[in-house]
Amino acid sequence: MRVLVSGASVGGPVLAYWLRGHGHDVTVVERAPAPRRGGQAVDIRGAALTVAARMGLLERIKARRTTMRGMSMVDTAGNELMRDEESTLSGGRFDSPDVEIMRDDLVAILLGASDARYLYGDSIAMLSEDGEVTFESGRVERYDRVIGADGLHSNVRRLAFGPERQFVHHLGTYVSIYTAPNFLGLDRWQTWFNEGEAGGALFSDRDPGELRVNLGFRSEVIDYDHRDVEGQKRLVQEHCTGVFEAERLLKAMWESDDFYFDAMAQVRMEHWTKGRVALVGDAGYCASPLSGQGTSLAMVGAYVLAEELARDPHAAYARYEERMRPFVAANQALAHENPGQGAAPESVQRAAAGITLD
Repeated sequence: MRVLVSGASVGGPVLAYWLRGHGHDVTVVERAPAPRRGGQAVDIRGAALTVAARMGLLERIKARRTTMRGMSMVDTAGNELMRDEESTLSGGRFDSPDVEIMRDDLVAILLGASDARYLYGDSIAMLSEDGEVTFESGRVERYDRVIGADGLHSNVRRLAFGPERQFVHHLGTYVSIYTAPNFLGLDRWQTWFNEGEAGGALFSDRDPGELRVNLGFRSEVIDYDHRDVEGQKRLVQEHCTGVFEAERLLKAMWESDDFYFDAMAQVRMEHWTKGRVALVGDAGYCASPLSGQGTSLAMVGAYVLAEELARDPHAAYARYEERMRPFVAANQALAHENPGQGAAPESVQRAAAGITLD
């Protein structure tokens, strides 16, 4: 089959790898002009570890895992309120089988594993029921399958299923992520802080000169343009002026060139497939970063979809939905189990392993 995959983050490259392995002609289109830099630490857990192992990538991923020594919570003045040298809020216990890795490190590994055709700086403008795709660049091509792996604000979902407002459910928080100079001198350490409705975390890993900054705030739904970076920075500036090290963090935010901002939200849909189209990962069933399972859901969903397409293309979409529904439901529930503090470790492990890949 000729397959078009929209999105070159996590789910897209994993899907492309398996589809190419089954002999399909695969093109991955990505709106960004190049692989996206930056991003937060992400976790690979449970069934997703099996997917990585079957791709032959698990050891490479482990070699690039974060090297955190621990974490602390501080008040606005920087006074330490607690310290943990056995686990972190982002990655869990150090002795668990899970792998925490920076998002851009993982994406680089996944992209390197797939020999699909990648088209950067383009996107789908129109999509017809017979598989004809018109790109924003003006090219027109026909595909047997079109798969949206293009995130919370999925273009494929909008074109095939309808407006975003029907499916995206706000969870009351907004978050920004960007890179800043390591002005605190953190050494493979996480520092977490909270002040009223705003808070965040600072991460240092292998590069001693670099911090990954998470700044967020609680709010009702805000009407903003998710492509207007300057407008998003103004929102963070407005809501986060009272947090720990606000002056230096906000200055670094305005100078950053890898800034990311979005709502904590979930995507809930009755169906992830329609005609020739299917959705994978955040596009179809975003669980939100509050679940800690977005990356694993994308990897497992891509694997299951490719497996079902190889087994029986006619029944593939129905089988994909049947197999993934309970897994998605269990992992989305993690975001609601313990608001503001994350789900219990045993709940995360149970949800992460809750699907059979054979």
